[in-house]
Amino acid sequence: MGRIPQAFKRVAAQSPVSTLLKAKTSSALQEDKAPPHSQRKKIFSQKNPVAKNDSAAKSTLPSLFFESANLSDAKSLFNSFISSTTDAPSEPSFYNSILQSFSSVSSLQDSIFFLNHMVKQHPPFCPNRFTYHTLLKQACSSADEPSLSAVHNVLNLMTNSGFPPNQVSTDVAARALCECGREEDAVELVKELSTKNSLPDTYTYNFMVRHLVKKRSLSSANSFITDMKEFGINPDLVTYTIMIDNVCNTKNLREAMRLLRVLSEEGFKPDCYVYNTIMKGYAHLSQGGDVLGVYNRMLDEEVVPDHITYNTLIFGLSKSGRVKDAKKFLLVMTEKGHTPDAITYTSLMNGMCREGDALGALAWLGEMERKGCSPNSCTYNTLLLGLCKGRQLNEGMKVYEMMKKCDMKLETGSYGTLLRALCRQGRVGEAYEVFDYAVESKSIPDVAAYSTLESTLKWLKKAREQGLAV
Repeated sequence: MGRIPQAFKRVAAQSPVSTLLKAKTSSALQEDKAPPHSQRKKIFSQKNPVAKNDSAAKSTLPSLFFESANLSDAKSLFNSFISSTTDAPSEPSFYNSILQSFSSVSSLQDSIFFLNHMVKQHPPFCPNRFTYHTLLKQACSSADEPSLSAVHNVLNLMTNSGFPPNQVSTDVAARALCECGREEDAVELVKELSTKNSLPDTYTYNFMVRHLVKKRSLSSANSFITDMKEFGINPDLVTYTIMIDNVCNTKNLREAMRLLRVLSEEGFKPDCYVYNTIMKGYAHLSQGGDVLGVYNRMLDEEVVPDHITYNTLIFGLSKSGRVKDAKKFLLVMTEKGHTPDAITYTSLMNGMCREGDALGALAWLGEMERKGCSPNSCTYNTLLLGLCKGRQLNEGMKVYEMMKKCDMKLETGSYGTLLRALCRQGRVGEAYEVFDYAVESKSIPDVAAYSTLESTLKWLKKAREQGLAV
């Protein structure tokens, strides 16, 4: 009965930067004329005819895709490509994509050699900062490199080539190191670059904090924050929000409240999201009084509650057994111009079922429909579970039939409880029908469905032997 609605669960993720690789063109691929024993492949598309001043011309430029990490083959392929392509482009971005392709399969040293070869073989190509960032990312992404020596080599190469590290360089390195699990190296490098006037910007700084609290520990994030203050970089509202969100997810609400005080002491005004996050944390722990306390503090700080605030408040109060208070805030929510949704009503129903008032919860199903709010799968499963536990099987079967009519899936808890309730009353045939629906609708894995049915039938046999079931 203590199910947490999905809307209260957040997932946080960032997509890795992908390399630029041109797709093959079916009619334009040409096989290399090299001897059969050679491992190199010539994979590029011919330049398609385009009209003059066509803005799409750049997208039709040929490119190379390397499948072999052999440096000699790569050089030969590049030479062949340049010699066979008339009016080879001079845009650095074009050659950067070629370098990216080779660096994705080669070692860092060979990538540097290949870059030097490209510049020597085709002088119109002038490497830019992005060129060296490609090498920097490769150096940071190497899982076989236990130290930062390769990274330092690339940074020195950048400086000697007229592109000393800047904020973007710091960001590229920090993200690449963190993405391959080298958080300690990322911290060390960010601090080192900060001493060389290549301070991280706000986005890089908060990325580091978010990654440290997620992958390492709160203490490591605090140490990073303390160290960066020496360079004049201080946490902002986003930083504190990241940390509060993390400690709430780990149920460390005492630390969340401490951070809330620190945030205010630092001159920041907590926003609605911060308060909602802390309220959600207390709601998960069924601490309705604390949820209400955060809500009142929110009002004292003149922060206007939003729709999520009221949903969280009603959920937290209902889950902690304070359904009467939850109903009061349902009215407040409406008065403030927020329309209750399926999450609101399901939270309230969940609380009523927990208190043993499953029929009262069922009455709210009609109420929400009259208000134009459509129940969802979570709503029906909440009612089905509550009615079966409350020995209201006939009403539960009515809800089950509604679910079938709407093609809604059974959840594991409601499925198992319904099976046991049916078997307890000797309605084994209906239990088998529920099993069939669970399998056909793919509500739960077949193995779990079979296992639950089998254990229920074993329980029924034993209960009958003891005179506890019909």
